[in-house]
Amino acid sequence: MTATPLIRLDKVTKQYGRGQAAMLALKGIDLDIQAGEFVTVMGPSGSGKSTCMNILGCLDTPTSGIFYFQGVDVGKLSADQRTLLRRHYLGFVFQGFNLLNRTSALENVELPLVYRSIPAVQRHRRAHSALAAVGLSGWETHTPSELSGGQQQRVAIARALVTDPKVILADEPTGNLDSARSREIMELLTDLNRERGITIIMVTHESEMAAYANRRIHFVDGLIEGG
Repeated sequence: MTATPLIRLDKVTKQYGRGQAAMLALKGIDLDIQAGEFVTVMGPSGSGKSTCMNILGCLDTPTSGIFYFQGVDVGKLSADQRTLLRRHYLGFVFQGFNLLNRTSALENVELPLVYRSIPAVQRHRRAHSALAAVGLSGWETHTPSELSGGQQQRVAIARALVTDPKVILADEPTGNLDSARSREIMELLTDLNRERGITIIMVTHESEMAAYANRRIHFVDGLIEGG
């Protein structure tokens, strides 16, 4: 018996604009992602990959079709319920790190737990643990300006990790890094996938980075070419 996919897109479309200005960013895509997979999403600009990632991250909704998460039709959830799904099940890593500049690494990592109203003592403990998991023990008090690009991305990954997410959505996580730092970040993501079973879905333009994943999904003109 086949396990229910962690994520399923069933004939999902996404249209922006109306009438002659209408643009179909997704043209009825089907996609299954199993728990524990490491998937890369590739494709040229305008191919639909970012739109798909926004839907998977509960930042946008399909125009038609169904997005299932753990068998639940996300389209039937209220806006508040989608926010809770995003907050409790998803972690996000961005190309630009998105750290608060005047805030320490520890405080940056704690931020998602503040939104959950987690008590301070528990926040500190979990943030310390997350920073240790990405190799940054001893760097807790440093601000982003005192960290290298690779270290900043590690803080961003720790921030995603601190909520114990089912899925990490990574958007060009090595885009601002040199080759050596890029490989370090990819090895870290691979370890988190293998050792913790976190499902990772990563957008990248770089074939060398995509090679770390178990599966590649290619978008072309709003459709999935292969996967």
